[in-house]
Amino acid sequence: MNIPIGFYEVAVDSGEESVLLPYKTMAHLTKNFRQISVEWRNLENDQLIMHKCGSGQPDEQDQIYRNRTEMKKHWLRTGDFSLTLKHPMDWETNRFICTVYNKNEVLEERVVALEVKVQQVEVDSGEESVLLPWKTTLHIEDVSQVTVEWSDIHGRKVHVYEDGSDRTNEQDDEYRNRTEMKEDPLRTGDLSLTLKNPTDWDTDSYTCIVYNRDEQILRRKQVRLEVKVQQVKVDSGVTSVLLPWKTTLHIEDVSQVTVEWTDIRDRKVHVYEDGSDRTDEQDDIYRNRTEMKEDPLRTGDLSLTLKHPTDWDTDTYTCTVYNRDKQILRWKKVCLWVKAQQVEVVSGEESVLLPWKTTFDIEDVSQVRVEWMAYGARKVHVYEDGSDRTNEQDDKYRNRTEMKEDPLRTGDLSLTLKHPTDLDTHTYTCTVYNRDKQILRKKQVHLEVKDQEVEVEEVAWPPLMPLPHDP
Repeated sequence: MNIPIGFYEVAVDSGEESVLLPYKTMAHLTKNFRQISVEWRNLENDQLIMHKCGSGQPDEQDQIYRNRTEMKKHWLRTGDFSLTLKHPMDWETNRFICTVYNKNEVLEERVVALEVKVQQVEVDSGEESVLLPWKTTLHIEDVSQVTVEWSDIHGRKVHVYEDGSDRTNEQDDEYRNRTEMKEDPLRTGDLSLTLKNPTDWDTDSYTCIVYNRDEQILRRKQVRLEVKVQQVKVDSGVTSVLLPWKTTLHIEDVSQVTVEWTDIRDRKVHVYEDGSDRTDEQDDIYRNRTEMKEDPLRTGDLSLTLKHPTDWDTDTYTCTVYNRDKQILRWKKVCLWVKAQQVEVVSGEESVLLPWKTTFDIEDVSQVRVEWMAYGARKVHVYEDGSDRTNEQDDKYRNRTEMKEDPLRTGDLSLTLKHPTDLDTHTYTCTVYNRDKQILRKKQVHLEVKDQEVEVEEVAWPPLMPLPHDP
């Protein structure tokens, strides 16, 4: 027989008490058949949601749906086979199928596509706090019998509220001293959670469950939090780049507070403490290359200037503000991308230019050295005291490089590389520094030498042979 199949779409927000999967059938079914049963299934995972054979309770049911489903009374008489699903979660976004049987014969089927929408919350790294919102209605006679529990996707307890107070001893260490709920949340219905000092590590799905002493779930809600890391992009060759952070601080004694910038390898980039920069604590790679504004803790401008950035400085930088007890007061991340200039040339060209024009304020150019280097610290070209130092060149580049006349006065530090081949495909670094090895400028150019394309004429193979003549 032809089985009628219907299709419906239903959407619901996570946190709603329930959702209805609708299904009203044709009246003739209930009149003409006496042994009708109804089966609801999760179509994707084939989990049995509810199987009714005329009684008020399901005969069979998978554990995940136990005590969470309900059909209307007198469904056989009315033909309303709709299913109520309580406390829907995002992982229940799926297709559900309802099948109507007469004994073992399928009479009718209905597919319902359910979408459980999770609330999205976005915040920038460095903000003082973020709110995971949830306002609901609760009808609870004795709130002392109810627990509110926020957890993350890994099952770690983020915040627990019970018997009128926060249970901080039950929190995971990751969230200790970082969460807060409104006063008397079960009476007001405002179960929102404040998470302090959010970082990208806090990007997660958070679930709030309200349950009683019998572990019966009364409400359930999910919130997806994304903590965005600020992106800063800069071209190699600029004098400096700013890793920005302006915040508000309420600190009585700034002498008790430390500001520390670190990179992803936990190397100290810059340390400010007791009103001064602690250059002795810096990693050597950042020494003499960083600077903060004056009196940053009073102004709230904790931005960091990084001088002479190259692609090696492409990294994620973290600024942490903490007190003498190592308690974190603020936290911010900035992702820096330093882009090397891209140059392409076809192998066989007479030469290629690695460009760099900059500005200088140099009184005595004789005290300055310009050095182009290739991968492996090979010297490509050296200019010092007004002349090229060809004796310092790597043999691979001898008689193949050239700079413009008087480059330090004109600011044109471009390099011409003659007869490029694919072996010259590298990232080249030009560094300008003084007699004390202090870097004044730095620039990177990535050169790609591409093989020349050769057109090949298609020839039939094997070659066609002439047909023999008839004798």
